[in-house]
This record gives sequence, structure tokens and C-alpha cells, in this order.
Amino acid sequence: MRLQRRELIAGSATALAFTGLARNVYAQTARGGAEATYVNEVVGYGPLLRDANRLLDLPEGFTYEVVSQSGDTMDDGLFVPGQPDGMACFPMGGSYVALVRNHELKGSSALHRNLGPGGFHQERIGLLDPARGYDTYKDGRPLPGGTTTVIYDLASRKTVRQHLSLAGTSTNCCGGPTPWGSWLSCEETVENPASADVAKAHGYVFEVPADAPGLVDPVPLRAMGRFDHEAVCVDPRTGIVYLTEDQTDGLFYRFIPKTPGKLAEGGKLQAMGFKGKPGANSANHDAREWAVGDWREVVWIDVDDVESPNDDLRKRGHADGAVLVARGEGIWFAENEMYLTATSGGPLKRGQILRYVPSPNEAARDEARRPGRVQLFVESADLKTLNMGDNIMVAPWGHLIVCEDNYSDATRNHLKGVTPDGKVYTIGRNVFTGNAEFAGACFSPDGEVMFVNIMYPGITFAIRGPWTSVQT
Repeated sequence: MRLQRRELIAGSATALAFTGLARNVYAQTARGGAEATYVNEVVGYGPLLRDANRLLDLPEGFTYEVVSQSGDTMDDGLFVPGQPDGMACFPMGGSYVALVRNHELKGSSALHRNLGPGGFHQERIGLLDPARGYDTYKDGRPLPGGTTTVIYDLASRKTVRQHLSLAGTSTNCCGGPTPWGSWLSCEETVENPASADVAKAHGYVFEVPADAPGLVDPVPLRAMGRFDHEAVCVDPRTGIVYLTEDQTDGLFYRFIPKTPGKLAEGGKLQAMGFKGKPGANSANHDAREWAVGDWREVVWIDVDDVESPNDDLRKRGHADGAVLVARGEGIWFAENEMYLTATSGGPLKRGQILRYVPSPNEAARDEARRPGRVQLFVESADLKTLNMGDNIMVAPWGHLIVCEDNYSDATRNHLKGVTPDGKVYTIGRNVFTGNAEFAGACFSPDGEVMFVNIMYPGITFAIRGPWTSVQT
């Protein structure tokens, strides 16, 4: 993700004061056709209908509620921060779930400072102890980034509690859930005291247990590298963590922990390469490396000096043979495989989706005998079909859900579904002023509710509908 394009749409106090919809009020999409800003390769759920509230167009039979929005007062007295991004849903017993949600607020941005939990005029920043956050500005006030946790009751359709759960970080973009019930929050920045008004270096992953009742101890997982982290996923069979990097010349990494499930104990970081093709480029920008459906066997290359004070980890990894991935963003583990987006991949630079199948001997001594494989699963040939897919997840019915994040004020952002055959259909469309990205799509444990964020004006939705009726 790139923050610059968000400065315009988040440039006023309204980002923390949007009041167009009452809290927790059930909203039905209006009947009537909506303009065709998308192309479906399969029927999916049919055409989108216009939303009378001008927030979220959905197909017939689908409804949404507003779970939370930026500017709400949380139970700790702080404001819900702006820029909600990556998110995951965790069972909390009975009908309760926890949504752990990133807020992509950059420390060096004066605007983003005002969108933090202290408020637009910093009127509540005194409620946040700087010692409980990872970092502060040089004036001693906490940085605005971090995570919030929302406790939501699926039965009553009400938000029970909200609180800040990680503080003092910067540019918390995406991340991913762990099999042991925590959220890994990723900083998509390499700010440091020499380059920004911050006291510490940034570019790390932090772990937030979903059941934490308040602020967690902000421990950077340094062995997982310092770079423009985007998203992570964990293979529950091995405990290996896979990481994406949001750079046009980024890499795809894996982290082999010393002790699975205990990431703070350290481990080894490696970058993926194509077997027999050192230094390849998977983007298909200037030269076509592969076609949709093609597979490549992979090798994993050790990277050293992973805290990378010169922000050259990807450059050193590529020089040692790692393959380039054009803005690796969302990643999600499915059954025995994972999917990741390359947001600006493909000849149109409108996005690719890669599929990685780990080796049966992943990270073991005999891995080379049966190496992992990566496939070019989807590549956009039309921005109306897929336009810069970012956050990604696997739905309960086995399809992918992709959140679009395009740069245009005119071309709307959509929620897309992708079938196991790689065919794309449309689930929703952002029709609010500003056309901000979708982010953080995730499902409730029972598969009935999809939660998703729109970054501006900072809304978390709960969407219900006939999910299993999708037509392919």
C-alpha cells in the first residue's frame, strides 16, 4: 500500500467525525440497478444494487451493519483511530468474537498523527501512557499507529467493547492471524530517527493476542526482518511464517522459528527464488517470465543482517538469487497451500495472484528432493475484472476474497471473489466519497458474517447474505 494517495481523502477532521449512519443500525441495500463499473467472469451473486446510504453496494439479498467507525469513543476513553486496514476475526466463546484491526497511521505524517487515538486535536492523548507504546515522537507523545480490538456479539449484532491493543507503532498495514489465537501486525515503513520525527527504528512485526484486555507489551519480532512488511500467514502444520513486502522490487520471505508458536525466540529468515533461474522477476512487466497457470519449483535463500539498517534487504536477497514480486501484499493460508497478491504485477500493472504449495519437506534437510512450487494463478487483463488486489483471504466455501486498492478517484474499489478455477466475480463496491480501499476482509467462525473495513472514512462493516448461493 502507498500512503501518499490517502493524504487527500483523509485530509480533514471528518475522517474522525463521520456521522452518516447510526451505530449498529441494520441497513438494507436499496433495490435498483447500479452502473457497471465491473466485469464478472462468472455470475457470482449477480449484479450490485445501489445502496441508499451511498456507502456499500451489494448484490440482492445481502445487507450490512456498521460495527465500528473512526472517531467513536472506545471503552478506554480513546478514539477509534483512522485508516483501519488488515484485520482478523477470532472466536471468544459463545456468540462473541474479537476483531483485531490494524490502523495504517504513519509516524512521520502530521495528518496521520491527528487521526490517531488521541484525537484530531490530541485532546485525549494524555489517556495513553507513552511507556505502554513502542515509540514516541521526539516530544514524547506516542506514535499514532497500532491495533484496536473490537468485541462483537454475533447474536445481538452489537459491539460490546473496543479498546486500543497495540500502541506507538507506525504504518500498521496488514499482518495475519496465527493458529494460536494472536494477530501479527506489520509495519509497512522503515522510518528511523535519522529520517523522521521518531525515537526508534521501525519496520517490524508485533504480536497481539486476540484475548488481550488492554495494551500488549510492544515487542518487535526482530528476527523476522526489518523492511516494508505487508502481510503474513502461518502454516499450522509447521509453524513457518510467510511474509510479503510491499515494494515494486520486493521479495517473498519465509521465517523458520526456532520454536513453532514462540516467534520472539527467533529463527531464520529466507527469501524465495525460482529454481534454476536466479534473480528472476515474476511481474511480467517488460518481459513475460510465465503465463497464467504456469508453475515454478522454488529454492529458499538465506538472508543475513535482517535488521537491514540501510533498507537493502530485498536488494541483497535479489542479488543472491531471490525472485522479485511486484508489491507483494495480502497473503492467506488455505488447506495445504497459500495465496498472495502482487498488487502491481502483470503487463497492465493491475495485479497478480500467486499460489504457493509448500514442499512436503518444507524447511527440512531433504527439501530439495521435493521442492515447494509457486503458480501464477490470476493475472489481471482488465481493470474492471481485477484492479490492484490487495488484502486477500480464503472464504468458508473455498473461494478467494480480494480487496481492491487502486489509485483512481474515478475507478471504484470493489470486493472480488475468485473461484478455484481463477474466475473473478464482484461482491461489493465502495460508493462513498473518496473511493478508499477495502481492507481486512475476514469471516466469523460460523461462516455467516464477513467483516471488512473501508479505510476512509474508517468504517468496519458486518456483511450478511446467502454466501453459499454463489454461481460459478
